Amino acid sequence: MQTNGTATAAPKQTTETAPAVSVVIPAHDEEANLPPLVNRVREALPDLAAYEIILVDDGSGDRTRAVALELAATMPELRVIAHDQAGGQSAAVHSGVQAARGALIATLDGDLQNPPENLPALLAPLLDPNAPADLGLVAGQRVGRRDTLSKRLASRFANGLRARVLQDATRDTGCGLKAYRRSAYLALPFFNHQHRYLPALFARDGWQVMHVDVTHAPREAGRSKYSNLQRALVGIVDLAGVWWLIRRRKTARPHEVTGGSGQG
Repeated sequence: MQTNGTATAAPKQTTETAPAVSVVIPAHDEEANLPPLVNRVREALPDLAAYEIILVDDGSGDRTRAVALELAATMPELRVIAHDQAGGQSAAVHSGVQAARGALIATLDGDLQNPPENLPALLAPLLDPNAPADLGLVAGQRVGRRDTLSKRLASRFANGLRARVLQDATRDTGCGLKAYRRSAYLALPFFNHQHRYLPALFARDGWQVMHVDVTHAPREAGRSKYSNLQRALVGIVDLAGVWWLIRRRKTARPHEVTGGSGQG
């Protein structure tokens, strides 16, 4: 496992009121993908809710951070968070959510394989005034995946095994497109590769999880950060750990009582 890098931030850009939504994008060596990605996020969201975009440079070795800062110089809704060394996708998302000002978080990967046009469908259930109070997570599930055959087969096996062990009713937890309540996410136990287990972890804490089918795109620039073998090796340990966390979850639920409601 990689060691989490220290997070630093560009000068914080503020507005009079906090945004309703913070879009968190983890990125490692994605300099070519950032400009079109950010522009497509901006096109997808303007009429939905007040929002900010948080780009998290996870210790990139290319110009990812410089490109992000160039974009932020002309976009007041864009903020840049940085790890001085790579900590992995889950660490980058966690740092971004910690820095976020919105009560709702939307995430997508920085490689343009998660089309930003899916964001409104993910956020709509949480933005609905009649949304259930216990709806914590809206998880995207990819259809028509544009990965290599070997990657699709490995993902299908891993998802099937995870679903059988954790009973999380999710066919695709690796999808970066998700929307959730910031406070609920920050209450979850954090560990590297946590992002692959969010449905099970939200359910563990008593939150309702909704699923939305989303589109997928081929990678056009950069390269994948993990091999199938790397995913398999860390996945075995992580799966056992999450299974243990669920088995040891807190089952007592508190409620406030008054002086006249105690047992005599």
